[in-house]
Amino acid sequence: MEMQIETPCGRIQGNACQNPEIISFRGIRYATAGRWEYPQVTTHWDGVYDATEYKACCYQPRAFYNEADMPEKAFYYNEFRKGEHYTYDEDCLFLNIWTPADAVPESRLPVLFYIHGGGFTGGCGHEKHFDGPVWPTQGVIAVTINYRLGPMGFLCLPELHKEAGHSGNYGLYDQIAALQWVGKNIAAFGGDPRNITIMGQSAGAMSVQSLCVSPLTDGLFSKAVMSSGGGVSKMFDLSSPAEKQEPFWQNVMERSGCATLADFRRLAPEKLFRAWQDAKAEQSKMAQMTGPCIDGVLLPKSALEAALNGEQKNIPYLMGSTSHDIVPPFVFKMARDWCKMQEQQGKQKSYAWFFDRMLPGDKNGAWHSSDLWYWFGTLKNCWRPMEEKDYDLSRQMSLYLTNFAKTGSPNGGGLTEWLPAAKGQNKVLRLGEKETHMGGVNMAKLNYTMLTNKAVGE
Repeated sequence: MEMQIETPCGRIQGNACQNPEIISFRGIRYATAGRWEYPQVTTHWDGVYDATEYKACCYQPRAFYNEADMPEKAFYYNEFRKGEHYTYDEDCLFLNIWTPADAVPESRLPVLFYIHGGGFTGGCGHEKHFDGPVWPTQGVIAVTINYRLGPMGFLCLPELHKEAGHSGNYGLYDQIAALQWVGKNIAAFGGDPRNITIMGQSAGAMSVQSLCVSPLTDGLFSKAVMSSGGGVSKMFDLSSPAEKQEPFWQNVMERSGCATLADFRRLAPEKLFRAWQDAKAEQSKMAQMTGPCIDGVLLPKSALEAALNGEQKNIPYLMGSTSHDIVPPFVFKMARDWCKMQEQQGKQKSYAWFFDRMLPGDKNGAWHSSDLWYWFGTLKNCWRPMEEKDYDLSRQMSLYLTNFAKTGSPNGGGLTEWLPAAKGQNKVLRLGEKETHMGGVNMAKLNYTMLTNKAVGE
């Protein structure tokens, strides 16, 4: 089934996805941008926009090799991408929308806007676990996005600062452009631009936290969800001033053999990524430079400093992690501490979770990103021999999430009551092996290790 609707940008055509009750609009251009230029939000297109297929992801390391031939990449490749085909391009600013087939502008449905992870260097908005979210069957419109990654999304140079007044964070500006496009156009798909919840996992969660402390995002969303990233932690507060990151990127430019910014902008993507990876290998301590920077505009200060000052958006938050996450005790504590901080600062209610489902099919436990299958309700896309228990858990988790998107509280619909963080209330919602319940987490028993082949970012 195909469907055409009229948007402020023009007419657009989508089609039915796996569920006939849901219409998908895939590969919608939300902005344009040249290399190391800030995005311009799309306001018009000619004719009928064909949104029946996914479009290009940003160039990333895996664009230049065959993942199937890389044993060190096997885990996440087998989990989320095996058998799929992806195209890569600098022209990658596309988003995807899933909406109920009967939605009309008067529906004013809440919106869940998802930002993928991948260490700011990899990923896209249409891997297997994102393909066909169940949320529209629960009355919530789903949006996933692509944004610029690696050296295309986070390079900083003095020449660029001189040109635009600041440099870096191109990938974060893309995310803001996508939010702006959604705000202006989502009503045509049946959504409510005043009720948008942003959600991200890993680097996507760190992106969400950056957006929650940025002065550029006021009024663009009303709630936020962060999984396995974001929160209160000096250990994971990796952002630094742009000028401190510039020497690393100047080294990348020198390695590429480019004498001018104009030459650097024309450099073939494969050569750019090779120079970037060579620079990272030589300057291992500088590898974290590929990510958000304090640019004085989008991020006037680090996300941690802003939050400790109470400058984050005063909105409800859902925060959590998995039992076999990356350094599990730290990732869990930073999420829980964010919720506590919200309460201590007198802000809106925040809710913490802990996911420990030992996924069937292997003995890797509740690894980093494993909860995404359940939040999105896309278990049928997975190779694993999922059990009735998994489908029931996913149903609960997607309902908690869509309840939160609707009202700012995850509760309702017969679910176990999820208590917000409060003085004297230190329990979190336990999701996984046992029946869902409010409980504590024994930090001393959390596993500090993760599989070496879980190279998420590259």
